[in-house]
Amino acid sequence: MKKYVAEFIGTFWLVLGGCGSAVLAAGVADVGIGWVGVSFAFGLTVLTMAYAIGHISGCHLNPAVSIGLWAGGRFSSKELGPYIVAQVVGGALGALVLFLIMSGREIGGFATNGFGETSPEGFGLMPAFLTEVVMTAFFLIIILGATDGRAPAGFAPIAIGLGLTLIHLISIPVTNTSVNPARSTAVALFVGGAAMKQLWLFWVAPIIGGFLGAVIYKFIGSSDDANS
Repeated sequence: MKKYVAEFIGTFWLVLGGCGSAVLAAGVADVGIGWVGVSFAFGLTVLTMAYAIGHISGCHLNPAVSIGLWAGGRFSSKELGPYIVAQVVGGALGALVLFLIMSGREIGGFATNGFGETSPEGFGLMPAFLTEVVMTAFFLIIILGATDGRAPAGFAPIAIGLGLTLIHLISIPVTNTSVNPARSTAVALFVGGAAMKQLWLFWVAPIIGGFLGAVIYKFIGSSDDANS
């Protein structure tokens, strides 16, 4: 149960910190943090939580990450469902707090993900799908590599947090960056409309990407006894 609570808290923080920076601070006149600031905000949420709860739950904060770690042989199948539930509920509560903070103000897109008319730069379905698959695949490669027993100890949260920052720097213009079904679902619940209609892509593409990343790292990261 402590693991599930940790995942709940961590995903709450990811949505409040990452989406909150986009909604509250990105577009402030003259002093707004912009896309670069939002990218770092998402990276910092993962970095801080990785140090805070990584030793408790592994700090997945993302159904695609949990599924990818399971596919890579790093996570138990019996815990997969409860982790995903904890992440989605935690993210939704984080979005609720952000929604309440915005009470009485125009929420706009509320940091939702989208393609076509709802893409920040008008990218269509196929570019959005490809972007989310590739970005999530590389996120899993970074996670699996940084947490490998052969990697330098103690630096995994930094690599993972900066990896997520880079992913956002690349893909915010395309989809507003999901790579995380819980994050996408959390804010879509409060916007509805196109955000809910397009939500399927931000489940399907990250999960496919998570599988691909796990398969790729399983191959390149496997021990070669013949050369050891």
